[in-house]
Amino acid sequence: MSLFHIDAGREWRGGQRQSFLLARTIKQRGLPFVYAVQPESPLHQKASEEGLPVFPVKIKSEFDVGAVLRLARAMKRNKCMLAHFHDAHSVSVGSMAASLAKVPLRVISRRVDFPLKKNYFSRRKYKKNIDAIIAISKGVKEVLVEGGIDPNVIKVIPSGIDFIPYMEAASSDYLRRELSFAPDDFLVGIVAHLADHKGHQYLIQATKALKEHSSKIKVIIVGSGPLHMELTKQAEESGVKDIVFFLGFREDVPQILSSLDVFVLSSYLEGMGSSILDAMACSLPVVATKVGGIPEVVRHRETGLLVSPRNPSALANAILKLYNDRELASRLGQNGYRVVHQKFSSEAMAEKIIRVYENIGLRKWIKLHEQA
Repeated sequence: MSLFHIDAGREWRGGQRQSFLLARTIKQRGLPFVYAVQPESPLHQKASEEGLPVFPVKIKSEFDVGAVLRLARAMKRNKCMLAHFHDAHSVSVGSMAASLAKVPLRVISRRVDFPLKKNYFSRRKYKKNIDAIIAISKGVKEVLVEGGIDPNVIKVIPSGIDFIPYMEAASSDYLRRELSFAPDDFLVGIVAHLADHKGHQYLIQATKALKEHSSKIKVIIVGSGPLHMELTKQAEESGVKDIVFFLGFREDVPQILSSLDVFVLSSYLEGMGSSILDAMACSLPVVATKVGGIPEVVRHRETGLLVSPRNPSALANAILKLYNDRELASRLGQNGYRVVHQKFSSEAMAEKIIRVYENIGLRKWIKLHEQA
């Protein structure tokens, strides 16, 4: 008998990393499970390299009948006791497969604070035969409750990170060497998918004020996505293309973060913002928007500065405050480092999720396998 984890993500983003860290801990605990992922995706590659029990299944859409049947057969063959769905496509396809395979327990992870769609099918998949929904923040839980989900089903478990890559990334001139920055240049960075809700457009608008204040401020944008061309054009038309650097998708994020002076997240919708945790692990002060679950991570004037969303002026003023007050920036960064190590480890996240499994009916099964 086994657990099934299903992640249909085609890219390597925050959600895929969280499911990967959970799967890795489950393997370390000795619990039998199957990790269903998109074939040839970054998650497939990383999970295979880690020696996780991968089951590649191509999920083309939320109504992919072929994927439903393949998953259902695999669930029956492995006597699946619990299925955990990690993204929207997984919820749709995985739920149908679990019904066909008569899987007794089902769990959903919800990482975004987008309102639930109002159509019947979208709401039904979050209500029908679901034993627990894991929300990564109270902000996400509030949105789910507003969408009609029973609050008793929702468990708030924040995302976690693996600290080892950030402990190894100690060089502060990594990015300065690559891009030929001067030692006294002030590097402001964001790591996020180039999608509308991440608010890059407001950061680029804010960059105009940053440039007027000092030519030493540089803005580093890490990530890929559908808005790349639009944002590049915006930077050019705003007259800031000389201080805005688009680096695309990067595997060396810990090294990049270690080179920054300030981390920014400009989202107007955000479940929690796991990239903020990465920045805090590198002792970076954070400037972020007061939306979703972000205020549960960033404490204003304690670990960072919070500003209103969609407000380029407020964003620029907060960044300039840290540029002009390096003592404040250092203090916020050190406080953030302590908070993230105390509360946001991947091990703590995984252990809390395993306890959810126990509480909804797998306590005896888990103990038997841990004793084996």
